[in-house]
Amino acid sequence: MDVQVQDRGAFSWAQIGLSGDEQFVSEAGAMFRSTTNIDIEVTTRGKRGGMLGGIMGGIGRSLAGESFFLSTYRSTDGRHGEVGIASAHHGQVRKIDCDGSVRWLCTGGSYLGSSKSLELDTAFQGIGGMLSGESLSFLGVTGEGPLVVAAFGKLTEIELDGELTVDTGHVVAFEESLRYSIGKAAKSFIKSFLVGEGLVLKFIGQGRVLVQSHNPDEFGRRLGPLLPPRIE
Repeated sequence: MDVQVQDRGAFSWAQIGLSGDEQFVSEAGAMFRSTTNIDIEVTTRGKRGGMLGGIMGGIGRSLAGESFFLSTYRSTDGRHGEVGIASAHHGQVRKIDCDGSVRWLCTGGSYLGSSKSLELDTAFQGIGGMLSGESLSFLGVTGEGPLVVAAFGKLTEIELDGELTVDTGHVVAFEESLRYSIGKAAKSFIKSFLVGEGLVLKFIGQGRVLVQSHNPDEFGRRLGPLLPPRIE
């Protein structure tokens, strides 16, 4: 399997090369082109297998801010084929080579695709998810193989050994070796909201964090009032 990120700044995308029995999975609707020998199967792909496991897996991904369905790609004739995938947001795309030593947690909307060898599940974060502005759950990724994530704006990888504060809505993915908590940006909640920051995620430990320069939810709130009213 050959996964190449085509870096075009805000218009980055990933090109997936498949041959033999190799299979790649993406969120539904991510594909924008493919060679004619690529077959696409749409499933819910549950961790336990079967219809019930698939439905529960789809519900879990929905709670994590991802699509209910997944698209699986494979070559129909065993020969080399290609598929291109991209995020709905304008921003950079990054490939993570998972080695199975640590679980990655992706925030809502950041998961773009992965090798079928990687296991997908959900990590429930409770009421803290709603308070932080993130999803109720994170999408967990374990195993060995390539993982592709997408950011809104510029994507930056931080090698953390200590502590880091990130404004909510700007976290793309992080290694589960890191602990995190929800806190306020300033010393008091009043000052935090007055400066327009509100709540933040505070990470501690050793591991990698991927952050995005722009917040899609905040962008939507700014853009919404400027749009003309919908005509029914």
